[in-house]
Amino acid sequence: MRPVRRGACDAAAHAANGQRIPMANTDGTASLAAASTTLKTPLARRLEPWFFVGPSLFLLLLVGLYPTIFVLYYSFHNWTMGMGPPTFAGLENYINALTSPGFLDALRRTGEFLIVTLPVELGLGMAIALALDQTRNPALRRLVQILLVVPIATTPSVVGMLVQLMFNTQLGIVNYLGHRLGLGQVDWLGSGTAAFGMVTVTQIWEWTPFVALVLSASLATVPGDIEEALMLETESFWARFLHIKLPYMRPGIVASLVFQTIFTVKTFDMIYSIQKGGPGNATQMVSLKIERIAFRGFDVGLASAESVLTLVFTILLAQAVVKFLYSDRAEG
Repeated sequence: MRPVRRGACDAAAHAANGQRIPMANTDGTASLAAASTTLKTPLARRLEPWFFVGPSLFLLLLVGLYPTIFVLYYSFHNWTMGMGPPTFAGLENYINALTSPGFLDALRRTGEFLIVTLPVELGLGMAIALALDQTRNPALRRLVQILLVVPIATTPSVVGMLVQLMFNTQLGIVNYLGHRLGLGQVDWLGSGTAAFGMVTVTQIWEWTPFVALVLSASLATVPGDIEEALMLETESFWARFLHIKLPYMRPGIVASLVFQTIFTVKTFDMIYSIQKGGPGNATQMVSLKIERIAFRGFDVGLASAESVLTLVFTILLAQAVVKFLYSDRAEG
């Protein structure tokens, strides 16, 4: 009778128990990767992912969670920076913020800024995304996508400085071109209405490409066979858009509107670089109002309360957008 090797018996026993064993190579030594996997304890296998995501998670909590707790704490305290320790004030800061004409005006102005910019950004972004989807030239599509990244990648403060130079009354290229066309000069930086329009146009220019790229990615998920089947029924572009493309674009629309709501409410660098919220308070959004209270008036308690109220305002707006776009009316 042929003797059975010990290694074969061990392999059969392990296989019967449902266990994996390291395979031997031609030299009779186990693979290093298989051996390390076999030697790992269940606890080590469970903790292994945390060694990779742990540092990033720690930094995220340090950068995001700590300032939030700091603001929440000081929103219930009266504290003028550099003037002694904070004292508990309860809801006094929140009451002062909600009854402050300056804060309510800034909040209203921010709401107007949102009402103007969001629909325009969504409309232009959707038009650009649909145009890219219809483009059959891959090189042209790639070139346009690269160009769309430029406004997003440009630092907002740099955008503000460039806009300030372009719309300068005496030296700006906008007034120069207007003069060459026979139009009168406009005091863009001295008129409240003109300054608000200038900031609005800049915001739309900077963030419309973001919406376009998000919606373009959503259009890439539309199955080609479904669209081809509908093309056999009708050649109408609007029919294909309403019944095929728009349902697949809805998650991208929701994501872009939510992010744009957040980006617009917290807009600071660009507006501050142009006119620091002026002339007067014409372009003073809620973020600039909070900055003036905290770092010019040094009233940290009131600024913290206004920051919390702004956060609540942003969350409510984002939830309203999501509920509206996913309501039965939107599905219909």
